[in-house]
Amino acid sequence: MYDLIVIGGGPAGMMGAATAGENGKKVLLLEKNAVLGKKLRITGNDRCNITNSGPIDDFQKNIINNGKFMYSSFATFDNVRLINLMRSLGVSMKVEKSNRVFPASDRSTDVVDALRRHLRENNVEIRLNAAVKDVMVEGVRVSGVILKRGDSIKCSRVLLATGGLSYRQTGSTGDGYRMAKMLGHSIIEPQPALAPLLTGENWVKDLQGVTLENVKVRAAVGSRQARQQGDLLFTHFGLSGPVIINISSYLSRNATFPLEIKIDLLPHFSTEQLTERLYVCLEQNKGKYLKNVFGDLLPQKMIPSIFEKAGLNQQKQVDQAGRKDIDQLTRTIKSLTVIVDGFRPINEAIITSGGIDTKEINPSTLESKMIKGLYFAGEIIDVDALTGGYNLQIAFSSGYLGGVSAAK
Repeated sequence: MYDLIVIGGGPAGMMGAATAGENGKKVLLLEKNAVLGKKLRITGNDRCNITNSGPIDDFQKNIINNGKFMYSSFATFDNVRLINLMRSLGVSMKVEKSNRVFPASDRSTDVVDALRRHLRENNVEIRLNAAVKDVMVEGVRVSGVILKRGDSIKCSRVLLATGGLSYRQTGSTGDGYRMAKMLGHSIIEPQPALAPLLTGENWVKDLQGVTLENVKVRAAVGSRQARQQGDLLFTHFGLSGPVIINISSYLSRNATFPLEIKIDLLPHFSTEQLTERLYVCLEQNKGKYLKNVFGDLLPQKMIPSIFEKAGLNQQKQVDQAGRKDIDQLTRTIKSLTVIVDGFRPINEAIITSGGIDTKEINPSTLESKMIKGLYFAGEIIDVDALTGGYNLQIAFSSGYLGGVSAAK
């Protein structure tokens, strides 16, 4: 008989299991894959953006859905404690742009190996290739789990940390949603978050491979405007890159497709400054065609599309361009419209938006309000954030709180 069975060997599950073990409990960690941390190994392009070094208020600002739910989790185990834990486990850390924290080695496997050591040091039993079919309940209390191969294991508490639906090849196949639903929990419909966007506009696809640095993107979501700034990549299916990945999370719940997004291609110029700069380009290039004079401002491959969107003739000579032409070009550069038709499939999303309804979970303990001894942690809960290490911190913080609570 185990005090706690943790289902799922990702960051939340490993942290929860090790924490309960550290508190003297007999813990069993069940992982369906042949290795622990399969998704964790590929995060951050295999470098593992483990957290963010900014103040905890920054975490709340970067959580898209149900940030308040995380107050207790962050108060119990914040980014400073995570960084210190990693260092105590032999993983040196470094801080990069926008306060993103990575292992100094740039190897996600170092983080996974450290967590495995943390489990061993706290006497957690680990079973790999052990997929769980159901959580057993007697009355309204957890009594054990049933494995897919048929055998049952008794316990007094279960921490469900099976992840979401993105990157299914890593084992995130929605098993936890099904188990929780069978126990009476409501599931907020899983949607892609931090995902590339689709468009049917041919001019976008013709720019496949073009990257724009530090552009501003905005989109109307209901009555509010979502705004993000960063790099953008044109692809064969539409738009990607950090700025698109982030703004997609604002669209995952309330957006109705198709919708317009607006791109400010040169946000470091005000409208007036850009207009003046365009006039300077014309003055310096008299006698040339318009299409050949703005290469210092925009990628040459993009210029024909900009002129087309502006309704201007790129074959017009500089000397023939008037105030109206420049004003129209300025407006287009500062507010380029793309019609978005939806997301790439949820399996290609970095994370899942949706999951166990937070109203049915005690935020102070992460215990189910419906089933005694049932706890949740990580991506399975309906909490998601922007890129920058915030989602992994959510996983580690909720895993820690779930483990501490289950050990009481």
